[in-house]
Order: sequence, then C-alpha cells, then structure tokens
Amino acid sequence: MAHLEKDRDKLLARTKKIRGQLNAVEEAIVGGEDCSTVLMTLAACHGALNGLMIQILEGHIRDHIVDPDQRPDSKRAQAAGELIEVLRTYLR
Repeated sequence: MAHLEKDRDKLLARTKKIRGQLNAVEEAIVGGEDCSTVLMTLAACHGALNGLMIQILEGHIRDHIVDPDQRPDSKRAQAAGELIEVLRTYLR
C-alpha cells in the first residue's frame, strides 16, 4: 500500500474529478440535456476511471510484483515493463 500513500493527493484529486463528472451526468439527465451531452460526459468519466485504474495498477506492479526500473535487464523486469505498456495502451 506504500504507493497509495505516496500518491495519495494525486489519487484523491482524480477521484474528486471523477465524482464531479458523475455529478454532471446526473445533472444533465435531470436537466433534460441531449443524449449526446450525456454520452460525452460519460466518455469523459470512462477515461478518468481508466486513468485512475492504470495509475493504481502501475504502482501495484512496481511496488508488489517487480519494478522494471530496477535491474532492467532481467526478464521479469522486461515483462513487467511490457505489461505496464500494454495496460496503458488498453486503458486509454
């Protein structure tokens, strides 16, 4: 959990942003906004959640599995780096 404590302020800022975006979805629905407005706001929420997910996953891999920056020539470090890149690509 060290990475959560280290990045606590950034993670909390992201969650607050996501909460604001979800509130905007609710307000748009209550206010009778066009579906395109709601869909765009939902897409922003999706992107923000994925950003939070990759930040926590990357910290988990680096702190609990293997940090690819330490001993970068090892096969495990290379695999961890590749996994992080795949996750970044997939979640964007």
